[in-house]
Amino acid sequence: MAKKKVKSPVKKSREVLVVASKVKAYVKSRRMNTSADAIAELSDKVYCLLDQATTRTKANGRKTVKPQDV
Repeated sequence: MAKKKVKSPVKKSREVLVVASKVKAYVKSRRMNTSADAIAELSDKVYCLLDQATTRTKANGRKTVKPQDV
């Protein structure tokens, strides 16, 4: 019997928040290579950090994200 293909969960495509060429240049300066998936994952981490920072900013009654929120 043939196995049914299971679709993997699809992430919402979001705009990449990091400059791929800068990230790749930095990693290359450390004598390493960068996969294409690493850029997307790094951008997802930035989204997460920003979500947390904006939550803290709102909790402090402000509308401006400051370094201490990050």
